[in-house]
Amino acid sequence: MDAIRTEKLSKYYGSARGIIDVDLAVEKGDFYGFIGPNGAGKSTLIRTLLGIISKTSGSASVLNFDCSANKNEILTNVGYLPAEASFYNRMTVSELIRFSAKLRKRDCKREADELIERLRLEPDKKIGQLSLGNRKKVGIVCAMQHKPELYILDEPTSGLDPLIQREVFELLHERNDEGATVFLSTHVLSEIGHHCKHAGIIREGRLLLSDAVEKITHTGAKLVTLRGVRELPPMVGVKKLRQENDTVSFVCTEGIKPLLKLLSSADFDDMTVEDPDIEEVLMSYYDTIDQKEAK
Repeated sequence: MDAIRTEKLSKYYGSARGIIDVDLAVEKGDFYGFIGPNGAGKSTLIRTLLGIISKTSGSASVLNFDCSANKNEILTNVGYLPAEASFYNRMTVSELIRFSAKLRKRDCKREADELIERLRLEPDKKIGQLSLGNRKKVGIVCAMQHKPELYILDEPTSGLDPLIQREVFELLHERNDEGATVFLSTHVLSEIGHHCKHAGIIREGRLLLSDAVEKITHTGAKLVTLRGVRELPPMVGVKKLRQENDTVSFVCTEGIKPLLKLLSSADFDDMTVEDPDIEEVLMSYYDTIDQKEAK
């Protein structure tokens, strides 16, 4: 059964596009990563799923609730963290968290206290005194304290220090192991490779790909590093990642035989060939799309 399903879901802001014909299915119990650059449509999709903004066309459901007709039921049963949360500055941290629980008519004190401790929040501080990172922690507590079936998190680790980022993912994996679904929207590609089972790639409002992370990363592409480079032929069919002095790294998407042909006329001292990580694969994937569109 799907926790999230959309069919030809589109949202336009007047003539400007938000998302276009998105077909998405996220199974219950999945840890799903939603990847895309800023402005790709990630937040628009999330807000449409939650009924915060209305769709233009298509259909969407969350936990079997229709996103247009059952907004209140969705918001009650989902743990939602917006990319930028606004709070009442005069409330203390503990007052704001209790207020969030009351909106759902839940007693979440025990869970909230544990989350406050693990995320190193000061419960008696005023919201207006908090840094951006600590405000993000408050949002995470509000999204998690009622232990929902589904977490929809929009850029949850932005503004957090590395130790707290790790703690957030430990919490999410604990909830996922208990059966909850996690939908993680991010532009930090390494987070997808380290934590997600499946992932979707969105760009300019269109869902380009949705598959298991393992399949996305094992595309046949190779990360090639050349050292002691003196001369390279034209880089056809590759995405150059970086160059430092006489060391060049690039992703080859055309297979081993074209790679060997490419390198036969190069002048270098040493070479390593390995499987790229998800960040390198996706940057290569974007580059391939750009080349096709240019033609």
